[in-house]
Amino acid sequence: MKATKIFTAAVTAMLMASSAQAAEIPRESAPLNATEEQIVIAEKLICDILDEVAIGNMGYTEAAGMANTRVRKAVIAGETNGYGYGILSPIAQNAILDIRDMYLRPEAYAQAEEYLKVLLADLITAVQNGMDYMTALEQAYRKIYYELNPSVDLEGQLSVDSCYRNMPSVERAIFNRTRYLLLKAND
Repeated sequence: MKATKIFTAAVTAMLMASSAQAAEIPRESAPLNATEEQIVIAEKLICDILDEVAIGNMGYTEAAGMANTRVRKAVIAGETNGYGYGILSPIAQNAILDIRDMYLRPEAYAQAEEYLKVLLADLITAVQNGMDYMTALEQAYRKIYYELNPSVDLEGQLSVDSCYRNMPSVERAIFNRTRYLLLKAND
């Protein structure tokens, strides 16, 4: 009986240690208003879900549903350090969506990253030399839009409500890798 308890405790400890090395939320996936503490809280709640998504064992819908349930239960139980569903859920959803998309289309993300290293080289260097990340991100987005369509009226489009904007479509991987490269340069 005592050996069984010791064995159970050892297995539980090993499982807990292995979950500490679980997948992290990509910082480029988090909403711009999310703090590091909020990201870490969401990460702790859904790290095993992210692992399953990253290896292709779980699709977006199933993972998103499980994550929403966990976040909601943790908020109700008061286990989120005062942060609410309104910020923790988008952090989780964005991470799941990006990790799933990266799993399904790794070549699109690799191509986007190589393309952006050239297009945004000046901004990446500027961030490494101390330029504000948010300023660089805004300039990068503008550069991307003008690269896609040089005649786009970006200022006019940005001045209207987002539901009325008529802007060129941009591949999800482009914006993800833009944030990734600028965050990496900011470290």
